[in-house]
Amino acid sequence: MKEKIIKKASELFLKLGFKSITMDDIACEMCISKKTIYKYFCNKEILIEESTAVIHKEVHEIIDSIIAKNHNAIEENFEIRKMFKDMFKSSDASPIYQLKKYYPEIYHNVISKEIDQCSQCFRDNIEKGIREKLYREDLDIEIYVKFYYTLIFHINENTSSEKEAQKIELEALEYHTRAMATPAGILELEKQLKKFTTY
Repeated sequence: MKEKIIKKASELFLKLGFKSITMDDIACEMCISKKTIYKYFCNKEILIEESTAVIHKEVHEIIDSIIAKNHNAIEENFEIRKMFKDMFKSSDASPIYQLKKYYPEIYHNVISKEIDQCSQCFRDNIEKGIREKLYREDLDIEIYVKFYYTLIFHINENTSSEKEAQKIELEALEYHTRAMATPAGILELEKQLKKFTTY
């Protein structure tokens, strides 16, 4: 039952935001009593903590499965962007923005783990792009990793609308890629942008 509650809570938090959803809403959605939820979670913060841990794990499992498909470095980034677009497409309020605003302590715990994993992911992608001659050889990889995660996390932390955040993140991905790309990389970027806008 505990896993079922976390699963349903995670879905609702992602769809409607961490602040908007109450324990009553979760109980109602699951057709169980609120007392049943409190049997496993003494308060909403504990449920949010466990739900964010599950969401974090699922997101990184999907990212790993995209990377395993061995797309080129630029396509890989666009496939990951598509995954986030699908995952949050029914959201109005940005879940990350709400988490930071209303549950800052949980947010900081999540973000410290996220920055480590994302930095490694960005680093691997840049190294791959250099090998594929899609990114320039002379890049200072650590600086570009820092640039990109600063951009992405800043967008998420400060944009309350999920739709707006997605739009700006796509612009950030284009900006990041153009800054690193070789002429062959620019051609691949244009191809991916065209595909993404028809998606």
